[in-house]
Amino acid sequence: MNIDTLIHARWIIPVEPENTVYENYALAIKNDKIIALLGSDDARKKFTATEELVLEHHALIPGLINAHTHAAMSLFRGIANDLPLMDWLNNHIWPAEKKWIGPEFVKDGTKLAIAEMLRSGTTCFNDMYFFPDSTAEICASVGMRAMIGLIIIDLPTLWANSSDEYLAKGEYVHDSFRHNPLISTAFAPHAPYTVSDDSLKRIAVLAEELDIQIHMHIHETTDEINQSINKYGKRPIDRLSELGL
Repeated sequence: MNIDTLIHARWIIPVEPENTVYENYALAIKNDKIIALLGSDDARKKFTATEELVLEHHALIPGLINAHTHAAMSLFRGIANDLPLMDWLNNHIWPAEKKWIGPEFVKDGTKLAIAEMLRSGTTCFNDMYFFPDSTAEICASVGMRAMIGLIIIDLPTLWANSSDEYLAKGEYVHDSFRHNPLISTAFAPHAPYTVSDDSLKRIAVLAEELDIQIHMHIHETTDEINQSINKYGKRPIDRLSELGL
């Protein structure tokens, strides 16, 4: 049988069956799908591949998934380390974002992050950042799988000035990439302390209407929990539950 790619590896470690390591095995790929997993000798007899890779000293595993990223912030690495969260945000990150963030910054930072992820075996990531259209565009262009967070925050930024604008732009990004097999979307309210009750209620309704998930920072610090109890009389997760999230 003619196929696109045959990858031979010293070891192949699948998700299923569990606790299994295949030695001197091969993966057969056709039309972007794995169609067979079998011994290397048998694979050479059964398939004729356009491309054949022999990885004699490698273990082949399924791609890893990074479940929470701000990919473009790779360009901010090292500017403010080992600080309490609110000091880090208020005095360092938000001022830097106000000065530097834009479509090209996000594209460049995302390219760097993707290169680093691929070097360590990550083939899919769940992102949350401004200019999500730029992040999605880069992922689609290089063939990286991603869930793109449609950011919402009750602060004006270069991406949007109001909750209405954040949501409208988010829906536009969702519509623009919903037919791309590599790109999925999720509403991404920044955190309980930066998004109002009204915005969170709207997000809950829209997420259900569009059948997409919600990606959010929550219970990151003791201060966050204490502030929520002082302001709302409840912990953040209880507040979100009551709001429909």
